[in-house]
Amino acid sequence: MATRLPAAVIDNGTGYTKLGYAGNPEPQYIFPSCIAVKESAGVRSNIARGIDDLDFYIGDDCFEQPAYAAKYPIRHGVVEDWNLMERFWEQCIFKYLRAEPEDHYFLLTEPPLNTPENREYTAEIMFESFNVPGLYIAVQAVLALAASWTSREVSQRTLTGTVIDSGDGVTHVIPVADGYVIGSCIKHIPIAGRDITHFIQQILREREVGIPPEQSLETAKQIKERYSYICPDIAKEFAKYEKEPAKWIKKYEGINNISKRPFNVDVGYERFLGPEIYFHPEFCNEDFQTPISEVVDTVIQNCPIDVRRPLYKNIVLSGGSTMFKDFGKRLQRDVKRTVDSRLRISEQLSGGKLKPTSIDVQVVSHSMQRYAVWFGGSLLAATPEFYSVCHTKADYMENGPSICRHNPVFGVMS
Repeated sequence: MATRLPAAVIDNGTGYTKLGYAGNPEPQYIFPSCIAVKESAGVRSNIARGIDDLDFYIGDDCFEQPAYAAKYPIRHGVVEDWNLMERFWEQCIFKYLRAEPEDHYFLLTEPPLNTPENREYTAEIMFESFNVPGLYIAVQAVLALAASWTSREVSQRTLTGTVIDSGDGVTHVIPVADGYVIGSCIKHIPIAGRDITHFIQQILREREVGIPPEQSLETAKQIKERYSYICPDIAKEFAKYEKEPAKWIKKYEGINNISKRPFNVDVGYERFLGPEIYFHPEFCNEDFQTPISEVVDTVIQNCPIDVRRPLYKNIVLSGGSTMFKDFGKRLQRDVKRTVDSRLRISEQLSGGKLKPTSIDVQVVSHSMQRYAVWFGGSLLAATPEFYSVCHTKADYMENGPSICRHNPVFGVMS
């Protein structure tokens, strides 16, 4: 049999897209999930593709084109504009991967609770427009679980766990049992990396006067990525800064894009207040006040009783917004406190007759955490069995896009 070219793995997130080939440890390209089109041109249908339809930019190039309007075709993890998404994939494949789509199988990712109709649209574009030979649409949470295996021995590898997937635009807590997502128990948290950036931006605006207005968002983003961390106790952290400000307050140096003059920003409380909104969401969102630790506990308690202990024992972090220093330690401590508190209440209500056994809570941080979904897809697509579970062009021609309504379970990784 002829040697197959490696499968292409594309993880389209709300904020960033990760591209690369199966078998690699990291994506070859990472850029914003953004497309810039001419305002006057609009978006044409596939029936009449003119020169205007080829005149667009994606990724970082979007922000360098003054005559173009930057648009995000993905919102909260779900594709909202399919015409723009098709054009986005077009440049992903031809400009970045430099691939002939007819020669590669493709693995794409989908968010939890993605509708079957969205899966059909994806299949239609991939098979009809790009003529790919095979397609597999993988659930992001299952790929994130597979990516966490890098920190475990072979005997401990499992596809049962609770995935906390937090990227730029959305955070989900997703329980997975033996590779199956328990869809009815998924919880959405309206806090993610973009909210932390805006919160830090707001703090800086109220205190710092030297930041150019048009650069305030980018400055907040840089400060978040360079200096932010999770603290164990917010009151003690304030006291530390009051006692030794020279030790804890950092200085960010930037250049004004217009005047080309340098400006300085003192980075103080926002270092820990930014990511603290995961544990105190009321700081930035009046409508949502449940800490992430309580959401995790609620999700697991809603699951069938026979999988709860494995779900507590394997809480896996995924996505760039879980990369803050000590995020895993704080989450593990707070979830453990929530569980122990409920067990004590149960014992009190039983009058001491019920002695609940302790529950092992483990939060797994690993080296592939930032690109966990893409890396899990790279692992999966590098196995020979991957090709046997893909939807093929022949299946599509015979049965139509409905073949992708139900994804085959990928059991070869378990």
